[in-house]
Amino acid sequence: MNTRILSLPLLLALCCGAVHADNLYNEKTYRPLASDKRAHLPGDVLTIMIYESSSALTRADTQLQRNNTVGVQAAADRHAHSLAVGANNTFDGGGTVQRAGKLLAQMSVTITGTAPNGDLLVAGEQMLEINSDKQVIKVEGRVRTLDISDANTVMSFRIADAKISYLGDGDLAARQRPGLWSRLFTWAGF
Repeated sequence: MNTRILSLPLLLALCCGAVHADNLYNEKTYRPLASDKRAHLPGDVLTIMIYESSSALTRADTQLQRNNTVGVQAAADRHAHSLAVGANNTFDGGGTVQRAGKLLAQMSVTITGTAPNGDLLVAGEQMLEINSDKQVIKVEGRVRTLDISDANTVMSFRIADAKISYLGDGDLAARQRPGLWSRLFTWAGF
């Protein structure tokens, strides 16, 4: 009876064919349980905290004045003739351009590769659609591993060669564009 119990697993192993075992350890993707969970490999996800604020002010003031006067006077006994020509030109111009922008967002990007110096190349896109209005945020750039926090986040001003774009499309964006007649008059210089 004891030999039947031992021979049964042996018989099953022979009938089922060769048993193949894979190694669960992969040197490239192995992370010990005690290691930090910060992104560092291509395909890992990293959260970007976008805090961008910009403002610009340009002012120009111009004043120009020019006075020209030419006079001719001729006199005779009884007749006096005089002729005077004058020109006065004044120009006073100025202008101010002021622009401000602010973008606050939080989004996740994927590590797409590693630079030769160890920086992480990241890229990602987030699209939000509310009532037929689409808003798209795109981020790409290089992140130093030193700048990644313990929470696996990095601030947008820590991204080198950053390209951050925020685009809107839909009814709201269409209402903010000038109409056809306004664009035509602007193009014509009116």
